[in-house]
Amino acid sequence: MILCSLPAYAEPETQITSAPTSQAVGTVNNQAVQFQNNGAPSRQQFRSGTSCNGATMTFSPFYMGNDTVPMDSEGYVKNNNWGAQLNFMIPLDGSMIEQCKSVARRIEQRQRLDYILLRSTKCAALQKDGFTFRPGSRYEALCNDIVPIVSITDAVTSPDPVPDVPPL
Repeated sequence: MILCSLPAYAEPETQITSAPTSQAVGTVNNQAVQFQNNGAPSRQQFRSGTSCNGATMTFSPFYMGNDTVPMDSEGYVKNNNWGAQLNFMIPLDGSMIEQCKSVARRIEQRQRLDYILLRSTKCAALQKDGFTFRPGSRYEALCNDIVPIVSITDAVTSPDPVPDVPPL
């Protein structure tokens, strides 16, 4: 058997063109609310190295809104978000809080004593040098209660104090 074939030709008017296209359109709208101090402990600092945490309640309201006008004249989008967050934080070990408050009270007493001693030392030095605050000034009361010990012992030991009588 003999096969005979003739060549095959494409039609002359047919033209094949490849032009692939692709298009993706989209809109992403990311919104987030981040709360700062959402239940973080309340911290009272008394001095360097001494701070106490206490119970805390926080209330954090929020509002997020946007108005979007698209490219065409017939579209309008309004988006509003309201909300609030309410947090409570209560320490589980109350004895630690009381111990911390006790330490804070002692620190406060020590600072008060330091203030009183420093004030008395400075007022005594001022009086020793022959100075005082002007009577009637707002600072006069700072050193009013600082007196020499001799004046207290003399007043106690004198049998009959003589009152000051103005001259006639």
